[in-house]
Amino acid sequence: MDLPSRSDLTASSVMKRRDFAKLLVGGVLGAGLAAKGAAAPAAEPAAPTPRINTLHHVGGDYHCVLGDHWAEKKNFEFHQRQGVTSLSPSMDAGGDLSSGTSHHAAQPPIEPWNLDLMKRWKDACDHAGMRWEGIRMDSRYIYLKPGPERDRAVDVIIGNIEKASQVGVKLISHHWTMIPIRRNTNTPGRGGSRYRGFKLEPNWRDLPVEMNGVVAYDDYWERITNFLTKVIPACERHDVRMAAHPYDPPGLPRGYQGVDNWDAAPSTVLESLQKYEAVVDSHYNGFQLCLGTCGEGCPNPREDILPIVRYLAGKGKIHQIHMRNVRGRLHHFEEVYIDEGDMNFIEVVRILRDAGWAGSYLPDHNPAHPDDPGKYEAFSMAFGYINSLIQSANLEVAATAAG
Repeated sequence: MDLPSRSDLTASSVMKRRDFAKLLVGGVLGAGLAAKGAAAPAAEPAAPTPRINTLHHVGGDYHCVLGDHWAEKKNFEFHQRQGVTSLSPSMDAGGDLSSGTSHHAAQPPIEPWNLDLMKRWKDACDHAGMRWEGIRMDSRYIYLKPGPERDRAVDVIIGNIEKASQVGVKLISHHWTMIPIRRNTNTPGRGGSRYRGFKLEPNWRDLPVEMNGVVAYDDYWERITNFLTKVIPACERHDVRMAAHPYDPPGLPRGYQGVDNWDAAPSTVLESLQKYEAVVDSHYNGFQLCLGTCGEGCPNPREDILPIVRYLAGKGKIHQIHMRNVRGRLHHFEEVYIDEGDMNFIEVVRILRDAGWAGSYLPDHNPAHPDDPGKYEAFSMAFGYINSLIQSANLEVAATAAG
């Protein structure tokens, strides 16, 4: 089935609740269940009973900050106007949380976080009625080879985990990017916007080696294993979940710009995620599951994304979701608006609704336009769209219960 259009979802503001619920049952729910029934193999376990879930929610992070700092009134009120009350800002290389996006270039050593500043930002959130939900940490640990510098970085990260817990932040995400995120196409989009994308180069073997040099597959996994075996026990002690973002894009050939990425081909996206979470099989070792990134690594994003969500939701390993859409497939895709890509996000929300998932959906990459360089229009649309998906999924259950 097709994802409801923006006009369909906007209709909920002018239709009576009962009529809207009947529409969902007769159309969206009926079509969705029929599609599932036709495609499911006979041996597939029965799906969980649909149930209303008031815990999963839309959130904001470092991709969209209005003003000079994330913990100021202007940014709080912008998000509140979009129906967003939880935020997950980024940690800058200097040990200070700011409005910027995460850093990928080699910079000074990973620094301890400033607990006094963190307490002030927590007070600002509480005063504004906002929830400080997560932190994107400095992810440059992955650049480090075995030795004293890496050992020091791990110790600093463990100390930062304790500081996060002290201010009530129970989630830290990271993104192992040994080579920068790959984009090499820029195509026209709707309304004069531009869509960034990627197409695997025929001569990819001739591309220059990136700044971190040649990194073999086993070396990459040694770094991951060292991190998880030392850091996850600290997460368990302080009740802070660690959420890994998949490399963007997954499925690059091994040796691309000198690196065998941890989610490189020939492994599938799901196989790579399974290998990662099995290194330390703990509830505290999970994912900031980026649906756009995962879709980029799938031959058929619309169908292939659902088993990934079901598996990780079933194991309690989805700590946050980055919700963006793509058009295309493995090795050739473009990032588009959330409502026009190949993936059908109402199906994802249904899975997490029925799993009782309590995390946040965060819009991240969005198309740009010269009139909106900060992408605030695009993010406003995405916030509202996600809220509508959550409400629609719950209304399906309410309408079914009402007969």
